Amino acid sequence: MKINIILAGVGGQGILTIAAILDTAALKSNLNLKQSEVHGMSQRGGAVQSHVRISDTEIYSDLIPQGKADMIISVEPMELLRYLPYLKKDGFLITDSNPFNNIVDYPDLEALYNEIKSHKNHILIDAKKIAKDLGNSRATNIVLLGAASELIPISEENLTNAIKTLFERKGERIVTKNIDAFNKGKEIAKEQLTAKKV
Repeated sequence: MKINIILAGVGGQGILTIAAILDTAALKSNLNLKQSEVHGMSQRGGAVQSHVRISDTEIYSDLIPQGKADMIISVEPMELLRYLPYLKKDGFLITDSNPFNNIVDYPDLEALYNEIKSHKNHILIDAKKIAKDLGNSRATNIVLLGAASELIPISEENLTNAIKTLFERKGERIVTKNIDAFNKGKEIAKEQLTAKKV
């Protein structure tokens, strides 16, 4: 078993939180992992990305080669497209539909969506709205992790326990809100994937 995941977004969107949850869950599953991060100008809404590699055998590099990523999880649609050269042929794209308009010439949204939809294996969801509707607008990243969870070979129990471990210092209410966000993301992704099969 091995999986290569690229996490992408801009500073403040919780990319490294997703990485920390995956790392914690992988260790709990007795799996090997390597992770690298590029923070960029994270304080100013700059690009942030992380490579997460998980395997039941030894991993020699923390960087994912081009064409070898099993999935790209992005909290921002344009940032997702930056890393397309890394995606393997049958890899998955998972992203929030909401742009982070931090540049004057941000691309046309419909063109962005069309590019994402041109890949057979994609999950494009309004994760920001889902998180807001659950009363935790900061949990957009956790909704996306939930959406990706069906495709990650780590048990749901270990992923949710990792969320609990990471957020427990913030109190039970925050833990519950994030578990709810994870479950909702999982549910909506399942619906999308089922609809594509029909």
